Amino acid sequence: MYELDVKTEKRSELIDITDQIEKLLEENDIGDSYIYIFCPHTTAGLVINEGYDRDVSRDFINTMNDLIPWDNNYQHLEGNSAAHIKSILTGCSLDLFYKSNKLDLGRWQRVFLAEFDGPRKRTVKIREKS
Repeated sequence: MYELDVKTEKRSELIDITDQIEKLLEENDIGDSYIYIFCPHTTAGLVINEGYDRDVSRDFINTMNDLIPWDNNYQHLEGNSAAHIKSILTGCSLDLFYKSNKLDLGRWQRVFLAEFDGPRKRTVKIREKS
């Protein structure tokens, strides 16, 4: 298993981690395979979406904030219920194909860590599946 550390800078943001994942896999000489990616945090998630127009990420974060506002009479005592709900909706894992030292994604697709309770240091775990 491999780990990727990601430092987030905002309360809510999408961070493109595609290149970091590919570099880690290439450095460890992972051949063509099936990859499992996991985010072990309850207020962050993983998503795949367009990565070439930054407005898509901004639109996603703005829409999530509109749908799930930070202040909404939540019962969770830590005060970050909105982040937990957003994490549930995005999910915390991805299964991807890895081929020729690249993630086998669609033309415009990229892999993002979705931060909903930052800034924080996050970890993404990556494992080759057999």
